[in-house]
Amino acid sequence: MAAALPPWGWWPLAFAGLVGLDRLIADQGLGTRFRRGWLVGLGLYAPSLFWMKDLTLPGYGIATVVYAALIGVACMMVPATAPGRWAALPGAIALTELLRWSYPFGGVPLSSFAVGQVASPHAAVLRVGGSLLLVELTVIVGVTLAAAVSRRWWPAGVGVTCLAGLMLFGIFAPQGHDIEGGAIDVALVQGGGRQGTRAEDTDERKVFEVHEEASETIDTPVDLVVWPEDVVDVEGPIEDSPEGEELSDLAQELEAPLIVGVVEGAGPDNFRNASVLFDSDGEIVDRYDKVHRVPFGEFVPLRSLIERFAGDSLTAREAIIGDGPAELDTEAGKVAVAISWEIFFGDRVREGVERGGEVVLNPTNGSSYTGTLVQTQQIASSRMRAIESGRWVLQAAPTGFTAIIGPDGTVHQRSAISEQTVLQGTVVKREGTTLYTRLGLLPAWIVALVSLAAGWSFVLHAKRTKRQRAVAATPPNETVDAKSRDFAPSEG
Repeated sequence: MAAALPPWGWWPLAFAGLVGLDRLIADQGLGTRFRRGWLVGLGLYAPSLFWMKDLTLPGYGIATVVYAALIGVACMMVPATAPGRWAALPGAIALTELLRWSYPFGGVPLSSFAVGQVASPHAAVLRVGGSLLLVELTVIVGVTLAAAVSRRWWPAGVGVTCLAGLMLFGIFAPQGHDIEGGAIDVALVQGGGRQGTRAEDTDERKVFEVHEEASETIDTPVDLVVWPEDVVDVEGPIEDSPEGEELSDLAQELEAPLIVGVVEGAGPDNFRNASVLFDSDGEIVDRYDKVHRVPFGEFVPLRSLIERFAGDSLTAREAIIGDGPAELDTEAGKVAVAISWEIFFGDRVREGVERGGEVVLNPTNGSSYTGTLVQTQQIASSRMRAIESGRWVLQAAPTGFTAIIGPDGTVHQRSAISEQTVLQGTVVKREGTTLYTRLGLLPAWIVALVSLAAGWSFVLHAKRTKRQRAVAATPPNETVDAKSRDFAPSEG
């Protein structure tokens, strides 16, 4: 299961892992199902969540153990026997995944089955029910194979039918459409630099300058220029800073709207993380302040407790939660904005697209993470958001990955790690909404509840059938004798 996820990306292995999980819990008691599911969860999350150590080592250990336990809970939620187990497992895993994506501290949607399956042929269901429906379909493939391995052909046939139906639904569901004459030329700026670099060890002015330097190579004319998250760090409002004046000059020089990732100090304990829009005249005309913050990166839950273990490794300041809509109105058109971590949450992109976003932006900064675990899963998540919304997604990062992703999830361009570069390309503004944009996770909720209900209905049906057979097998005279004894007058 872990090897099916980025950066390894061998997505078919998820199905083999699910068959193995099914065999481990088959016909086992509640406690055994939980323990075996928990151990499988440890094997999944210990390697794939290893990036969390860069935020908090104790938090990585705790999260791995707790999230692994959710796999055990999912295994407890299903019947021990097949075919009820096979019917219920997609819903059980989906609901525990949704819990992990939401709680605690806002949730962690990385390392889900959906992240690994965006490269698979069945990723089209994302536009119907989002990443949760893709999780369910992945588990359906696994249990269908498990039924086939067990030579239970009618449950396997039902699974194949469900798979075919969902995949066809995804292929023919609404996808949005290009706006006539809506092609725009974009430039995504990556300043470059070493991975594993923290803000406190970095000269923020140098970060700014390397992005200015990269911007000098932009091939004009261009309709929209995007800088990554956090590459402009100032003590107060950006408009009152020297960097603000330089960015104004750059926008005028490029004769194009410029969106930059800004960290603004807001007192000794707080800061703001925003995408700020300069128009082609160099005026600040709009901004979006990040809403969904990174736990232990942009705020510290239970700080007084965690500090005893993590000490100075925790962030000293906390981000102020934004309250504006997730979109910017540029001269090139309306863009939906999901800053960095927010791209892992489908609802953030949904909000911007519902408000008229014609292209999706993901300015991000993963430079503090060593390796490429987060970066590769982020590219996969950007691909999911593209399919879910039917929009082009533009991801800009200071050290990688920067990428241009089509509405079908195809990565058209992607930078290398640490290089200084500018990705330029033509994208098409789009309108119209997918079912996911309209309904959110509702279709996936329905599938999950039907899955669990169907699984346990098999158990109830089997028990009822067993009782009926027992009654039918009882000789009639024994029934009469029993009734006679029940109504016989007592002696004495």
